[in-house]
Amino acid sequence: MTLTSDTDLAHLEHAIELAEARPGRATPNPNVGAVVVRDGAVVGAGTHERFGGPHAEVVALLDAGADARGGTLYVSLEPCAHEGKTPPCTDAIVAAGISRVVVAADDPSEKASGRGLGILRDEGIDVAMADGVLATRARLVNQAFRKHARTGRPWVLFKSAMTLDGKVATPNGDSKWISGEASRRLAHQWRASVDAVAVGVGTALADDPQLTARIEGVTRQPRRIAFDSLARLPLDSQLVAAAHEVPLTVVVSRAADRRDIHALEAAGADVIVASGEHEPARVRSALVQLGDQGITSILLEGGPHLSGAFFDAGEIDEVRLFLAPMLVGGRAARDPLEGQGVERIADATRALTMTCRSVDQDLLVSARLKEW
Repeated sequence: MTLTSDTDLAHLEHAIELAEARPGRATPNPNVGAVVVRDGAVVGAGTHERFGGPHAEVVALLDAGADARGGTLYVSLEPCAHEGKTPPCTDAIVAAGISRVVVAADDPSEKASGRGLGILRDEGIDVAMADGVLATRARLVNQAFRKHARTGRPWVLFKSAMTLDGKVATPNGDSKWISGEASRRLAHQWRASVDAVAVGVGTALADDPQLTARIEGVTRQPRRIAFDSLARLPLDSQLVAAAHEVPLTVVVSRAADRRDIHALEAAGADVIVASGEHEPARVRSALVQLGDQGITSILLEGGPHLSGAFFDAGEIDEVRLFLAPMLVGGRAARDPLEGQGVERIADATRALTMTCRSVDQDLLVSARLKEW
């Protein structure tokens, strides 16, 4: 069954808006919103607030209570049919007496992938799937969940700040501050919404960053990741010093000295060894291991060297660039991406979509490179 009425579209959009309002809260689970409607009125609504907590469908059904019987459930993602941290949502939907379920997007994970919808149909419940703009919008809410479910690797958001002439640092490496205060505050919000924030050892040595989300209302700090082939990260750096409070992973190569690795581990860091004959291969190896640990999303804040390796590995899924109203000039000033790149414009990676908006004096350009 497909969607035919404006009423369906409006209520399903409401469910998607609920999912969009809580990015990253339930990670590694997806962002989900649900709405229960009976006789044209909303009688219940809910979101999946935290990992291990009740799913959005259950929250909405509890909110609706007895009014759910005979009603329609609108949900942004296909209901689960397996036992995990919580019982299957399909059981709760059947028990509540829901007569119709309208779903915005499929769940690509191995445990789901149509199973829940089949169970609901077997129970005599009408099921409708969205298509078009709303279906795309619902999928975009959960790009990290979808990529991880399909590939086992985290979704990667590359963020950088550059000048009007495309530079991210002067020849001597100075980059503070290209973007304005409002842009930096927004970047902290992105940190709070992802599982991890990654930089290279060059950035770690030059800036001694904390890589934490320093804004009000943060309930969970992202894991910090330092790509450090030779395990050079100083034990007195802010990243290592806070490793017992905020998780830190250091990605090294097989060339790293075992004594340096042990020292990082003794200081509280988790160390993973990335294999591969070149940097893009080691990036892919690291992402596979991080995905195995449950990391579904990474904000890449690395400098040109690491970011270029991610690009060459084909592991940048979205780009967000702050364009600042200034010029630097200079042949040796740093570009946002290094690595091998492409030899012909015809081989360039083209964005699927691109948007622009003002952030105080800066211009934020967002480009989606892949859709999962």
